[in-house]
Amino acid sequence: MGIKMRLRPTHAGAALLAALLSSCDDERPLPEPETPKPEAPAAMPAVAFMTDVHFENVYGDFKSARFAGIPTRDGRNATIRTMYAQLTSTRLFNENYFAFRAALDDAYAKGVRLVALPGDFSDDAQPININGIADILNEYQAKGMRFFIAPGNHDPNEPYDDDEAGKNDFLTADGKEQKVYATGNAACKANDPSVVCTNELMEQGYEKLLGKLGDFGFMPNKADLHWETPFSQYSNGQYSHEEAVAQGELKNRQFEICAEGEGGRYKAAGEAALGRPYTRCTHIIDSSYLVEPVKDLWLLSIDANVFVPNSKFDPANPTSFKGFDGAGNAGWNKVLTHKKHLLDWIKSVTERARAQGKQLMAFSHYPTMDFYANQTQAMKAVFKPGAFQTARVPEAATTAALAATGLRLHIGGHMHFNGTNDYQDEAGNFLVNVQSPSLAVYGASYKIVTYKDPDTVDVQTIGLSSVPRFDELFPLYQTEYDYLQASTASGDVAKRWNRAILDTKSYGEFTRYYFGELSRLRFMDEYWPCEMKEAAMSLDGKQMLILSQLRTQVTLAQLKDVPGIVPISATCTAKGTATGTAVAASQLSADWAEATAKAEKLASAAGLKLDDFAKITAYEFYGDFHRTVYAGELALRDMGAERVRQYKVLMGAFPASPAEILEIGDKPSDQNAVHVPFQNQFKQVFAIFKGLGSAKPSDHFTIDFKGKKVSNANDSALSFN
Repeated sequence: MGIKMRLRPTHAGAALLAALLSSCDDERPLPEPETPKPEAPAAMPAVAFMTDVHFENVYGDFKSARFAGIPTRDGRNATIRTMYAQLTSTRLFNENYFAFRAALDDAYAKGVRLVALPGDFSDDAQPININGIADILNEYQAKGMRFFIAPGNHDPNEPYDDDEAGKNDFLTADGKEQKVYATGNAACKANDPSVVCTNELMEQGYEKLLGKLGDFGFMPNKADLHWETPFSQYSNGQYSHEEAVAQGELKNRQFEICAEGEGGRYKAAGEAALGRPYTRCTHIIDSSYLVEPVKDLWLLSIDANVFVPNSKFDPANPTSFKGFDGAGNAGWNKVLTHKKHLLDWIKSVTERARAQGKQLMAFSHYPTMDFYANQTQAMKAVFKPGAFQTARVPEAATTAALAATGLRLHIGGHMHFNGTNDYQDEAGNFLVNVQSPSLAVYGASYKIVTYKDPDTVDVQTIGLSSVPRFDELFPLYQTEYDYLQASTASGDVAKRWNRAILDTKSYGEFTRYYFGELSRLRFMDEYWPCEMKEAAMSLDGKQMLILSQLRTQVTLAQLKDVPGIVPISATCTAKGTATGTAVAASQLSADWAEATAKAEKLASAAGLKLDDFAKITAYEFYGDFHRTVYAGELALRDMGAERVRQYKVLMGAFPASPAEILEIGDKPSDQNAVHVPFQNQFKQVFAIFKGLGSAKPSDHFTIDFKGKKVSNANDSALSFN
């Protein structure tokens, strides 16, 4: 009898065909062939994001006969900054050299071959540093890695070369500071003998940077499947490498910027809205680009630097660096007004990515939304004006405008901050901003970002606690320490630092200690009002918990009469006039004892001992606070479970409605009861602390774009919730 066969796809297999042929004389019905399973799409490669490397070439060449650095035993010269300079800066200058190599080695060992550097990859774009990092990138590129750079506010510092720049604090062999400036500096022109002059310290603008770093994303690679700039126009819409190279020429990557906003096609509308003509208009480079390094993965490198022409702008000399404001505080807020073309381009890119099934990762140097876990307004209310650089936080309208482009994922840097935030508008647009921490600060880490499917992204934070050679320069710092200890000059005495940092055993321990010293030497003065600074630098955790429970009528003015009970004073207050019936200062002892009993009950209820709270020294407390500001969830991991539990007790210990602080002018009155300023102010401090430590996941997490949520993938994550 004949056999009726239904045609099947040829990939059903030879085995099935053999089975059918062998059954020609069999009256049994033929088995249905198995429907072949669709092939799973190839896994999208991971991308490592290494932000704010702030690379400084610690074995560079000043190309100066007068100063080559510090000779070392291996025959090289160490061209490093002083330890004091590091401990008073929001970034390290030297040890991050080793951290960067460690991060590259770690990523390579994990199989990551694509690395994005979202700005501030160098210290200040000086030739000595740009040449140094280019050498390292070429070394790893030869091993199969590829790099994609976005510019930051340190690279370039200005859109055009600054030949007057320099640094005051390179370390000498005898432990002193050496000034090294570019040759256009006034001191160099005056032949100041105390200054070493070399153009290795010039701060380079866009033209030189893109010329030297073109191989790292700024120009197309033959292996790229696609590459474009915001200004690209391909013939018949067809991509070719040859045409991409032409599109990448600097003359084809410029836009008009004016003091009031972007010119070009946006100028007429802007002037109409303003009611007058735009001024100080000129053309500068936008180094943004889109690249498809592997099939279906799009990396969008956004140049969000905005250099606004200022009052020193000279139309007759438009390439003078002095004619532009720096980009550090501008960020995305100024992109909305002065780089409007970027929003149009981002919208086009996101629409094309969606239509073509591309998986898009956008990155720039600047965050796109509140990076302080939505604590920015509270921080502005409590701390000194400008504290924690809150001026750099994007406005709500900025975030809304970016979300409206359809962009879903952005990785940023700039703030040396580890964190995650998201935004959803009424139209359903969902934007996630991932803040990748710096390699040059506490919490030094990089991010590995991977699309698991078109709507799911996995983000892992890889900490750099262990860094080979991190202590290689420590003997040179010892010379600096010895010099400062021996010197009686007031300037040197003021720069003395704690030698214990040279006893640290790992990069993680070193950066933790560094941040404690940075807090002590800089943050406490710059950020904390006087009376808050005194309390934070005097009270341990036990005393804070007791003070949170204190109720007394004894005033701050009376504290001098009862020393030894609570280590704060009336130093930061204004002298007021006593009112009502005064109580004896000695009453504070009984009130303190009563508050201690209440504090013991709070600790016991949490399964803790009050005395153990004293282990949170003042130095540890304000260090922990600042470390959490910058490292978020990573800082809690470093604290450990017990300290997190202790802080949670403190966070819940304050009265619901603390008494208002009596003020005289802008100072607290010394007639405030002892507990009032502390309870009022530190209730807010601990609320901010809790918010920062209870933010959206920032260690290992997943982003579900379809469900519009960010979920923790780390079961052991600590939180203040």
